[in-house]
Amino acid sequence: MSPAPLPELDPAFFDAAQTAKAWPFEEARKLVKRLDKSGKGEALFETGYGPSGLPHIGTFGEVARTTMVRTAFRLLTRDQIPTRLLCFSDDLDGMRKIPDNVPSKEAMEPHLQKPLTSVPDPWTSEFTSFGDHNNAMLRRFLDTFGFDYEFASATEYYRSGRFDAVLLRAAERFDDIMQVMLPTLGAERQATYSPFLPISPISGRVLYVPMKEVNAKDGTITFADEDGRDTTVPVTGGNVKMQWKPDFGMRWAALDVDFEMFGKDHQTNAPIYDRICEILGGRAPEHYVYELFLDDQGQKISKSKGNGLTIDEWLSYASNDSLGLYMFQKPRTAKRLHFDVIPRAVDEYYSFIAAYGKQDVAARLENPVFHVHYGAVPTPDVPLSFALLLNLVATANAEDTKVMWGFIGRYMPGATAATHPELDKLAGYAVRYFNDKVKPFKTYRAPTDQERAALQDLHDRLAAYEGSTDGGALQDLVYAIGNEHRFEPLRDWFKAIYQVLLGDDQGPRFGSFIALFGVAETRKLIADALAGKLTAA
Repeated sequence: MSPAPLPELDPAFFDAAQTAKAWPFEEARKLVKRLDKSGKGEALFETGYGPSGLPHIGTFGEVARTTMVRTAFRLLTRDQIPTRLLCFSDDLDGMRKIPDNVPSKEAMEPHLQKPLTSVPDPWTSEFTSFGDHNNAMLRRFLDTFGFDYEFASATEYYRSGRFDAVLLRAAERFDDIMQVMLPTLGAERQATYSPFLPISPISGRVLYVPMKEVNAKDGTITFADEDGRDTTVPVTGGNVKMQWKPDFGMRWAALDVDFEMFGKDHQTNAPIYDRICEILGGRAPEHYVYELFLDDQGQKISKSKGNGLTIDEWLSYASNDSLGLYMFQKPRTAKRLHFDVIPRAVDEYYSFIAAYGKQDVAARLENPVFHVHYGAVPTPDVPLSFALLLNLVATANAEDTKVMWGFIGRYMPGATAATHPELDKLAGYAVRYFNDKVKPFKTYRAPTDQERAALQDLHDRLAAYEGSTDGGALQDLVYAIGNEHRFEPLRDWFKAIYQVLLGDDQGPRFGSFIALFGVAETRKLIADALAGKLTAA
């Protein structure tokens, strides 16, 4: 598969990239210096994946962000240095616990601690193992988003001999690796620790046992197998795997990785990975450490707790482009990943899209959508915001997009779902999001005396605007009434409108909402609110 397309090969893009300040360019510059120094003719990017479960939103984020840096590197080097992205699956790892979602935990019990690629697939006979199943899900997941990558299996790399030379070096430098690892462990763990994890010839399990001998000359290790007898196996050919911290460094050395990003939970271990890579004759790659996601309560998201937002949930209510924007923005800042971040991400995405077409080349390289789309930025026509559509769904009691298009078509004569497919898609997301995530929590309140008088005034004066779709003129009227009724500050007037008429603390420009929903419909909405029908409902 060829790399993702760059923007039109206008020399101005390559020139502007040299001074671009967006974070992917800052990271890519480190790679340019690295390759200038080493003389290496290719840049290898890597992401890691633990196939004990299905791909998740963090998987998307890691591959998307790495691809952003890769695109920036290609611009900085004028696309003259080949690049590769390797998605590495640690599928030789032992199955340490049985997933909650398998059909039969009892059937999986005998396979605990076996490599994931030696555990039977619990769902289907289509795949040869549990690891193969999850690897296939990873590839399908990455393919869905159009990522350009190469897939790598730890099982295949270990067993085919691709790591043999570095594993033999690890046997030679066993004591040096132990000197790095032992100070990081408690006394009890120090007594049994080994960077090599033999795979038992008897049971097939990955064993966490101390080494009785490491023979660097023969490239073998000796340990007590599960039957208590001493067993000697070569460190090559997939007979062992390395503990996860040494494995990081070993893989970097063996593959000559140039760039890998990982979450903040790896940050304290990064010097360990680097040192082991160097011990094994490699040069540690450039790193980028990103912050972890938080739930709506500010707690770290945990797969076991299930307290976060899954990628399927996000994509039920918004596009992967909006998710890409969320991943691009402030990756080194801990951010809440919950349903209420979706509407803002969607509207910010379309705002950046609208700005992109008006910007010069230098500004485009700073625009997040350049990075979200890896340079190939689309130009969808979406004249209405997600927030506005959400409020339209609420007030129109829309159960599907057909109702929505009745209003949109009047506001935008000639517009249909066929002429505006992106807007139709956004309307569908709005219907689903409102009915699932907003409607159950809607709370309307009765107006105060001051608010009642102002709303009645708005109701009456809107009669003169019957049929108007001039959002600016309607917004001016709303402002004028707020000032005339002495709301101080004026935002209290708009807050009252949102709470009394829309059942929310915030909303869109109300003039734009009137233009879309309709003057007559808005007057009826106000009348219903003043009559107490909204609070009663």
